[in-house]
Amino acid sequence: MARPPAPWPPLLLLLLLTVGPATTASAPLGAEEGEALLRFKATLSGLGADLPSWIPGARPCNVNSTTWDGVICFNGHVWGVQLEDLGLAGRLDLSPLAALSGLRTISFMRNEFEGPFPDVGHLGALKAIYLSGNRFSGEIPGDTFADMRSLKKLFVSDNGFSGEIPASLAGLGKLLELRLDHNKFAGGIPEFSQPGLETVDVAFNDLEGPIPQRLSKMDPKFFQGNAKLCGPPLAAACYAVGQPAAKKSTTLSGRWLPFLLLAILLLLLLLLLIVTILLHRRRNRRHDSLAAVRHPPPAKKTARILDADKLELGASAGPHHHHHHRSSSGAASGGSAGGRRGGREGGDGGHGRLAFVREGRERFELHDLLRASAEVLGSGNFGSSYKAVLSAGPTVVVKRFKEMNGVGKEEFSEHMRRMGRLSHPNVLPLVAYYYKKEEKLLVTDFVPNGSLAHMLHGNRGSTLPPLDWPTRLKIVKGVARGLAYLYDELPVLILPHGHLKSSNVLLGETFAPLLADYALVPVMNAAHASQVMVAYKSPEVHLLGRPSRKSDVWSLGILILEILTGKFPANFLHKGAGAGTDLAVWVSNVVQGEWSSEVFDGDIRETESGELGEMHELLKIGLDCCEESVEKRLEMRDALERIEQLKERQDDKDEVLLS
Repeated sequence: MARPPAPWPPLLLLLLLTVGPATTASAPLGAEEGEALLRFKATLSGLGADLPSWIPGARPCNVNSTTWDGVICFNGHVWGVQLEDLGLAGRLDLSPLAALSGLRTISFMRNEFEGPFPDVGHLGALKAIYLSGNRFSGEIPGDTFADMRSLKKLFVSDNGFSGEIPASLAGLGKLLELRLDHNKFAGGIPEFSQPGLETVDVAFNDLEGPIPQRLSKMDPKFFQGNAKLCGPPLAAACYAVGQPAAKKSTTLSGRWLPFLLLAILLLLLLLLLIVTILLHRRRNRRHDSLAAVRHPPPAKKTARILDADKLELGASAGPHHHHHHRSSSGAASGGSAGGRRGGREGGDGGHGRLAFVREGRERFELHDLLRASAEVLGSGNFGSSYKAVLSAGPTVVVKRFKEMNGVGKEEFSEHMRRMGRLSHPNVLPLVAYYYKKEEKLLVTDFVPNGSLAHMLHGNRGSTLPPLDWPTRLKIVKGVARGLAYLYDELPVLILPHGHLKSSNVLLGETFAPLLADYALVPVMNAAHASQVMVAYKSPEVHLLGRPSRKSDVWSLGILILEILTGKFPANFLHKGAGAGTDLAVWVSNVVQGEWSSEVFDGDIRETESGELGEMHELLKIGLDCCEESVEKRLEMRDALERIEQLKERQDDKDEVLLS
């Protein structure tokens, strides 16, 4: 008689029931994603379809890094597939990618795919679809995007799609950017109403009818090339069907068009003649302001600038005093009584002297500035800025302030001397100042690369390359160090900076940042400062009516977000009721959920996964600096410490990240 099998040992049975299932469930997770990608690869054809780095049996993701070309990983899962410019052809079958639960973005731009729009019904969690520059054709069914509630960006430009624009796109609440240009779409534009929608480009299609109100303030170029579209932002007016006025207007415009064009041409010529005459007269007048002086003839330069001094710098000389002022350097400077170190304001008949606040600097007089070749750099909320090239000296920047009536002369001078004692590699030093009751001049050194605002928002087409990620991180670190230094050196000030923004961050020859227009709150007109200075846009001003010592930290957070996203925040920083709401909406748009790389400026999206991690961490720091609650907001030192921990990576970029 056979003996029954021996029972399982209790300890072995326990191990099989606990450890065994967990191991079995977790082990093949990465391999399953690899198998899904390999099944997708098998559907591809064309020049670049071999994808040799996609290796069977290997896991595509190791945390946030990968060796599989065109695969983007996040937290150990496949987050994106980007196969661009590879010559891929045939029909695009996305069904194998349905097994990738973490997939959020796909891009197959500038290939040779053809046929209908691919079936994306199994990829409902996608946030971005990029298919521009292929050969897709046919109609896109109206309900194609009905279940894609997370979709934020759809690019299908430069294809052959026809039919109506899918109506389901109008129901996507998170949609931010839609590119349908250079296709054959016909019919009307759906009624888009999404509050966060930034761009709808339907240029060069066959669309007709009125442009929806929600899109009426977008750039007109997004609607050009559609002869039958009408309404703002286009100049073509919309008329009701069968309205006689429209037909009559068209007939009249055709009949009178040659005469209208001739009249416009004559008017332009007349305006050109008037402008030429006015400019000629202005060039010959003796009271041109300093702002208009650009390399004038030597015989006229001195007289013209000195008259500008008399009229605009508040001198009280009579009709002949400026001739005496021109006679010698000593007379111009107000005599020996004004020559001691630090300078003083001149008497009733003089112009005063520049007061230098830094030791060891080459000295020059006010009349040297007024005689120098001047170039207007800009005009801001406080006044105008000029680049002055001294004939035998340095190139400096002169800023004119007309809203500095917050304190008297002695207190103003003491504050300027306090600023002159500041010395830090990331703080633009004050060289000298000039005091008059009506206006003040602050003199600093000229910084060659201009402002951070120009590099971020106005550098397109420049000879300078766009700012890459290592340079931006270097700038953020320098700004934080300079701001922390101001916090330490000016402890009595509630706002050690007060006006931190990208246009007040200057970039030296190596793109090292220099903070400008700092510590001006104590000498500014209080009402004017509260209207224009950045720190007064912080949430606590809206809630409590006054800034806090952390308002500069909030300004730093806004600057960090601007550097990372390339978005210009000025339109969101409005003082008064609703300011906090506007800013909160902007910050939430910047985040765009789940820390994806699509929030970053296009010039830094193509970077290494390690650098992407640093960018995500800096984005978190920026948001922590923007906390609406002052108590929850980072301290300046804590912000600097976290920023300093970020590594400035200089390695070659070996991985392209999806925008």
